Amino acid sequence: MNCIRFQVNKFSMAAIALTMLAVLIAAISAAAQTSTAPAVVHNTWTTGTPMPSPIAWSTAAVLKNQIYVVGGINSANETTADVEIYNPATDNWSTGVPLPSPIWGATSAVVKNVLYVFGGYGCGNVCGTAWAFNPKTKSWVSKAPMLTAQGSARAVAYNNIVYVIGGNTSGEGRIATVESYDPANNTWTDEAPLLDGKSELSVGLMGTTIVAADGYTGSGDTGDNEAYNITTNSWSYLISDPTPRNGSCTGVIGANLYVSDGNDDSNNAITVNESFNLTKDKWRSLATMPETVTDMSFAVYKGKLYCIGGGSYAIQFQGNVYDYVQIYQP
Repeated sequence: MNCIRFQVNKFSMAAIALTMLAVLIAAISAAAQTSTAPAVVHNTWTTGTPMPSPIAWSTAAVLKNQIYVVGGINSANETTADVEIYNPATDNWSTGVPLPSPIWGATSAVVKNVLYVFGGYGCGNVCGTAWAFNPKTKSWVSKAPMLTAQGSARAVAYNNIVYVIGGNTSGEGRIATVESYDPANNTWTDEAPLLDGKSELSVGLMGTTIVAADGYTGSGDTGDNEAYNITTNSWSYLISDPTPRNGSCTGVIGANLYVSDGNDDSNNAITVNESFNLTKDKWRSLATMPETVTDMSFAVYKGKLYCIGGGSYAIQFQGNVYDYVQIYQP
């Protein structure tokens, strides 16, 4: 009987050993497959499939995991109502439903899977229009007009409210106006104005604070940098950008606002990529964009900054217009 037990135990131990070996082989195989996945290389730029048509002064926002690029000025120096849609997952472009009317220099935001486009130029002068696109109905609907018609503003959405900041008007020039739009009630409200009026600024949301950096002020590009406390409806100054510019590619990723390229108030190209950390109130220089452009559209998707299209000259209807898709990995 002892001999039989020994044989059984020996066979059991052999089976356990084989099972452990199979598990080890599977783990090694899984690790090998994982190691073949491309590693994330930080502070680098890559390029995506070029746009179907070059465009500058468009606006962009992420809707349903795709980047909608709306309006702008094309290579024929025409204001367009075109909507081009970029899919970051497939690196492909498709054509969307065009705006009811051409526009350039507008701003945009997404609330509850609806894309909103505000202001811009092309309405005979400066536009106060507000358009809403619902991907379910595949149609644009006109909404309550802005309190102040303006172009070259920037928009940020927080808690289902859109804040439209700064901009340019035909009579007053660069303005400090801040308006909030409530899509649920289709109403606008005046908020505390910027400390310095400016257009083509870089704006991003960090918690309950909106950072409004750079932009063209009444004194040119000063690097002005301000923080808006949504809770208290008040502005305060932050440390200025060491590289003043306007018309940059910008977006918040993690704890930083990224500001890349653009131009100065003499229309000279800026080839500097920087990040601003609100907690530290500090700027940092980063890897430069491969192709220098200004007045491009931009969006953040899955931790990357997408800089789309743009031109070589700040003033509309002059210079070259590009079809670039430049992607920054922080």
